[in-house]
Amino acid sequence: MKLIADNLRITKTDMQGALKNRDSKPIKELVKLCVAKGSCAIDVNTGPLGKSPEEDMAFFIESVESVTDLPLLIDTSNPVAMKAGLKAANNHVIINGFSLEPRKLEKILPLAKEYDVDIIGFLLYPDSRVPKDEVQRFEIVLELFEQAQAAGVSKERIIIDPIVPPLAWEDGIVQARSVLNVIRTLPDLLGFEVRTIGGVSNLTTGAGDKEKKNLMEQSYVAMLAAAGLDYALLDILNGEVVAAAGAAGILAKEELFSWGMVPG
Repeated sequence: MKLIADNLRITKTDMQGALKNRDSKPIKELVKLCVAKGSCAIDVNTGPLGKSPEEDMAFFIESVESVTDLPLLIDTSNPVAMKAGLKAANNHVIINGFSLEPRKLEKILPLAKEYDVDIIGFLLYPDSRVPKDEVQRFEIVLELFEQAQAAGVSKERIIIDPIVPPLAWEDGIVQARSVLNVIRTLPDLLGFEVRTIGGVSNLTTGAGDKEKKNLMEQSYVAMLAAAGLDYALLDILNGEVVAAAGAAGILAKEELFSWGMVPG
């Protein structure tokens, strides 16, 4: 299981200031920290970028790439901003992402073929509702691959995000278990080793107690690793959760063990 930093978010005050003032320093410093902590890729979450999406996205991409050659996940629902990011990027890129929502099928999915890149598929209904159980999630998976094929995007380009739910939801725990079952079962359902990604931080959305938040994320990231998740999207600066993910990844591998493999 590889770890992807979800720390670069436009919702953060310093990132908003960096964009407004065209000051790349806060972006560069944050990305360098993420790289130093072992991230295998950077999620560039810019939000929709409504006012000047092309210029704003290019600014973010250029700022990030000035300090790393790691792959980038371009995370925006704005197709104009997405295309601008794909044009500006020199690093390997993954589109994050598309769903059965008509606008994303029409505007985001075709960009994966146009730029020949991987794309994340969210298991959501066309109205953005989260499915309730494994059966519903599997139905959406099949529809996502059908839509991708129709758009000329090969199945190997799709990375499935089953949508980790907040525990605060009424059925959050049930949904969290459903996600694990989907990850385990997808290869058998589809007949090939489909890649999967999950947002660990989603699990504790709204949690006020930091210690309890960390405990639940540590526990769940270990369960995700055991289920066979390929990429964990998380706060790479949270040492406790990252250490748990690293240890879980070791235990999930079928290879000779040595204590030197364990994160210090």
